[in-house]
Amino acid sequence: MTDLTFREAEARDVPGIVALMRDDRLGATREGDPDDPAYARAFAGIDAHPGVRILLAFDGDRLVGCLQLILIPSLSHRGLTRAQLESVRTASDRRGEGIGAALVAHAVETARRERPGGGAKLRSSSSSSIGGAAGREGPDWDGGGVSSW
Repeated sequence: MTDLTFREAEARDVPGIVALMRDDRLGATREGDPDDPAYARAFAGIDAHPGVRILLAFDGDRLVGCLQLILIPSLSHRGLTRAQLESVRTASDRRGEGIGAALVAHAVETARRERPGGGAKLRSSSSSSIGGAAGREGPDWDGGGVSSW
């Protein structure tokens, strides 16, 4: 794996993110034209929502991975913050290189920086039948999709 860079998504990234979501069997059947205005509207809602962001992985200028990180405050467990990962994607020609694991590790570090004091739990998204490694690649995963950190 080459050196990856990570950053939060911006509105200009939406077509590339949608193209990445279409880059698997299920996404190809449920995602539409990356330039559909519905995606820009959805991104505006995500971008305006505190605690929700889309994180991107780049190899040079190429988008090779993305995920949605959702920080959920809770009263239980003395104010525990839950970090939920959704829509984890890696470019199909780059799967198996550890990009997904690196992106999940970046999401964990992002959540650690942003959470209030106290413990936290990280929960992966529910995996689809093609998800395979989703929820199992990241650091400290227990294989059941939940990790304490």
